[in-house]
Amino acid sequence: MLLVLAASFLGSFGAVFLKSGAQKLRHGLRYLILNLRLALGVGLFLGSSVFYLLGLKRGEVSVLYPMVSLANVWTLFWSRLFFKEPITHAKTLGLLLILVGVFFIGLGAEAH
Repeated sequence: MLLVLAASFLGSFGAVFLKSGAQKLRHGLRYLILNLRLALGVGLFLGSSVFYLLGLKRGEVSVLYPMVSLANVWTLFWSRLFFKEPITHAKTLGLLLILVGVFFIGLGAEAH
């Protein structure tokens, strides 16, 4: 489970760097190749995939895959912190639903 949590954390930072790098693309696609932020975002997504694969090796996919959705929770906070995006009531409700869903799936795994 810790590996999948680490994967969701890394993946959320990958999204931050992809957005940051995408903002430079306003000047044209020629900046795609030399865009270090985009490269870092892709690298973080690849790194998160490695952690996820290692976690899947030892755990149940029906429990671990929903935990990947926790990246959405992290991303909500990073988007507020780095891009000053608003946290609306709808986003807060979505966040709570994700957390409740992951909690119940975790409970289901312990019932075996």
